[in-house]
Amino acid sequence: MKEMITLKRLSEPSDVAILNEAFSHHFDWFRQGDYYDRCLKENEEGTRITLMAYYGDALAGCCHLLRRSKYPYFQEHNIPEINDLNVFPEYRRNHIASQIFDEFESIASKTYSHIGLGVGLYEDYGNAQKMYTKRGYVLDGQGMTYKNIKVTPGEPVMVDDDLVVYLIKEL
Repeated sequence: MKEMITLKRLSEPSDVAILNEAFSHHFDWFRQGDYYDRCLKENEEGTRITLMAYYGDALAGCCHLLRRSKYPYFQEHNIPEINDLNVFPEYRRNHIASQIFDEFESIASKTYSHIGLGVGLYEDYGNAQKMYTKRGYVLDGQGMTYKNIKVTPGEPVMVDDDLVVYLIKEL
């Protein structure tokens, strides 16, 4: 199956159109806007690497490596962040996410000693949580964050995609 997976870097405006169309088709929550245009610009500047994953000839998802995370702990410790992993439902369980992670870990290992990521805390993130720990990612020890700000004990927070814990892996 691995030979059916190819990874392509986001590199041209036609890639942006492909991503917008595919995400609109696969996810009701996705709204076209300038997100992938901004990603293309950051790829050109070298601050982000976006990998588009293909299964055969079909776009199966994408993910990003942020060279400078928005999470303060990662910024302070020069840890790049794997960000916004999305594999379309019909392509899951085909090792696509693993191949993306293999590539990002290989890229990051040339410059960094660690790599990190954030993961949500509710059930929708359960499969991702299991995959990350199987790959050797461990809690960074900083506790939960909400919108990248540490959660204070006793403080009410919304349980949504912005409530996360961050994990790191030594490369």
